[in-house]
Amino acid sequence: MLECDEVMLTVRITAAERVLLRRLAQSHRSDVSEVVADGLLDVLPMLHRQAEAYRLLAALAPPAPCAQTVWLPAALADLLVLAAARVAQLTGVRLGSASAILGAAVRLWLCQDPVRLEANLSVMHAGRKALAVA
Repeated sequence: MLECDEVMLTVRITAAERVLLRRLAQSHRSDVSEVVADGLLDVLPMLHRQAEAYRLLAALAPPAPCAQTVWLPAALADLLVLAAARVAQLTGVRLGSASAILGAAVRLWLCQDPVRLEANLSVMHAGRKALAVA
């Protein structure tokens, strides 16, 4: 039996958000999936606060016509289920799928200042390179 350590999910975003994701991936010499994973690591810890949970729900409100397929580590994909449960607990609103919370989390992350996004990614990638060398 094969074990898979990654999960394929589809995230719904706008065309501008997709361009930004691709630009971030290109500038950090990584792929979109890695950038999305880094973004989730930045956003998911904030969802323990009610205000952030409502901000996440607000990120779902505008239409997101584009689909972007990403591969996430299974452990990170599992955190999406926990995050959805936490959002439901804080807001009373249940999100139907891991893709729904993924889309909302990515959109919430991307609405930050692009300079801040670049800086956060630089810190994460520098840390990852240091671990690889050690």
